[in-house]
Amino acid sequence: MKTYVARPSEVNRKWLLIDAENLVLGRLSVILANYVRGKHKPCFTPSTDCGDNVVVINAEKVLLTGKKSDGKIHYWHTGYPGGIKSETYGEILKGKKPQKAIQLAVKRMVPKGPLGREQLKKLHIYNGEEHPHTAQKPEFVDISVMNKKNKRDDK
Repeated sequence: MKTYVARPSEVNRKWLLIDAENLVLGRLSVILANYVRGKHKPCFTPSTDCGDNVVVINAEKVLLTGKKSDGKIHYWHTGYPGGIKSETYGEILKGKKPQKAIQLAVKRMVPKGPLGREQLKKLHIYNGEEHPHTAQKPEFVDISVMNKKNKRDDK
């Protein structure tokens, strides 16, 4: 029995549309990382970019469970001495770029290196309902139906 290895010319990419309103950030990020990597396809090959293009709308309406909005902190360094910066995820979601929270979560779930960077380019995150990818006719994927824990209605 031979092992199947997908070639880049054999991969069929689709466009998917996901509405992030009232979805839990971590659960949404796992699903997005799997779609961007192509792990949902039977022809998945770890060394080949098999993933689909994913468009996420309403990024500012994603939710965090528990006390993560105050307790979970994102750190980065400016490169200068004493240049460590920090921001809570609650501040990120209420700030100018709330799509950054989803981007950071998915970035940590894809492989590090050239393949992971190429896969992340297929993730398009937007605030609000409008997106410039209507010409690609993305298929709507309802994540809240996959598992009842994916969506929170209490907030």
